[in-house]
Amino acid sequence: MGGGEVKLVDLVKRFADVTAVAGINLEMQPGEFFSLLGPSGCGKTTTLRLIAGFERPDEGQILLDDADMAQVPPHKRNVNTVFQNYALFPHLNVFDNVAFGLRYKDVGKQEIKQKVGDSLALVRLEGMQKRRPSQLSGGQQQRVALARALILNPAVLLLDEPLGALDAKLRKALQIELKALQEEVGITFIYVTHDQEEALTMSDRLAVMSDGRVEQVGTPNEVYEEPRTTYVADFLGVSNLMDARAEGSAGNGRCKVRLGDFQLMAGQGESDARGEVRIVIRPERVGLEAQGAAGENRVPGMVERVVYVGSILQVIVHLAPGQTLQAWIQNQGEGLPYGQGTPVTVHLPVDALRVLIDQSPFGESITAAEGEVAEGEVAEGEVATPPGLAATPGTR
Repeated sequence: MGGGEVKLVDLVKRFADVTAVAGINLEMQPGEFFSLLGPSGCGKTTTLRLIAGFERPDEGQILLDDADMAQVPPHKRNVNTVFQNYALFPHLNVFDNVAFGLRYKDVGKQEIKQKVGDSLALVRLEGMQKRRPSQLSGGQQQRVALARALILNPAVLLLDEPLGALDAKLRKALQIELKALQEEVGITFIYVTHDQEEALTMSDRLAVMSDGRVEQVGTPNEVYEEPRTTYVADFLGVSNLMDARAEGSAGNGRCKVRLGDFQLMAGQGESDARGEVRIVIRPERVGLEAQGAAGENRVPGMVERVVYVGSILQVIVHLAPGQTLQAWIQNQGEGLPYGQGTPVTVHLPVDALRVLIDQSPFGESITAAEGEVAEGEVAEGEVATPPGLAATPGTR
């Protein structure tokens, strides 16, 4: 289906003295699966409601295929919405729920029957036309809501955390199905979520939001591997964030940094930085070696704790300069490789170590308040859990 390009230009929405959306600019390509990711209160759902027409912006434009929809009522926009609670009519069966939107269009009974059948086949609910919503599982209700939205052939489908009410296992399965469905129908999906794994799994691109602003836009790989701010590094995935002092460029895109008394080389981020910075490395990139191992970017440490999380082992290490970080080791089925108090050498690969200046793109500090730890950051005595894995009891 053609069309489906969405552009948000200097979009602002205020509620009394609160600015929920603070002048964002975004562009979603036709046929793209685009996610708005962020914590509660970041403005992602308000942005979705503005696109849908349920809210009117105070400033800015909402362009759908180059036509400004900012002041157009919802029913005149070629978009449809799937809500978190699905909003199915309990007194109607599956067939009538899916066909509801067609009743207000010039569509004959036979065509309605054909379209409903095609939509239910698309979401794999053939043979359930006569069931009521109360007779369906949560996953089936979600599919009915999708079929009802897609049957009207919108240019853009808006999804407001539609998997949030499902259990973890079903949510994982439907993430894959939803992305496959989007690729099959070929229309633009704009998806709101606070779940990092959902955004990484399904999105072609995503925008990380904070306080009504966009912190970073990119592919899942770009945003995860190349965070531009400490906020993005903290929020998306699990990060080891440490205070350090940058000493300028060492050439070849590398920056000299000092972690306590240890000099390191960082191959990513602000290579020319000087002064106080944060350095970040993902736990899957941290290497653990025998005590005394020599080489570049190696720091002595001591194992504080090992946590068994099924497919991986989380090893919490206290570094000689005083920082605590987390390393992930693939579970090879050979038991726990370290005990509490084991001395190790921690390898921080140059190409995995990133220097970040502790500012958002808007010039505001986004560090956690004193005494708090931002989501994803590993604090001393705490264990961060990988996205999609439930916390399990630790083993010392």
